[in-house]
Amino acid sequence: MESKRMGSAILFGVMTIFIIALMTSFVFSLLLKFTNLTESSIQWFVLVLSFIALFIGGFVSGGKGQSKGWLLGASTGLFYSFIVFLIQFLGYDQTFTPQQLLFHGGFIATSVLGGVLGVNMTMKRQ
Repeated sequence: MESKRMGSAILFGVMTIFIIALMTSFVFSLLLKFTNLTESSIQWFVLVLSFIALFIGGFVSGGKGQSKGWLLGASTGLFYSFIVFLIQFLGYDQTFTPQQLLFHGGFIATSVLGGVLGVNMTMKRQ
């Protein structure tokens, strides 16, 4: 039962991340299409939103799992990074660059923080 709850929590966290990513990608594609903004002018904003999405995903997984928030957050971040790696490797025949490895390390750390806070916020409400 414990592993089923943890797996479900990780899945919810990763789905949350991808839903946020899809919504922000849609908004940015509209902004890029209908304004004078360029990709290079919004890259830092996109990076910050990526960290926020990973934090929220970790928070959701920690809240759903209700224990071991650091493990749930780390697993959520790792699972997200693994999916991105698979898409990049299988779809574009490229591996992670050293810069991408640093970003994904930061994503995982941010997701861990979100998982820890998600567990603690859920425990206080009960």
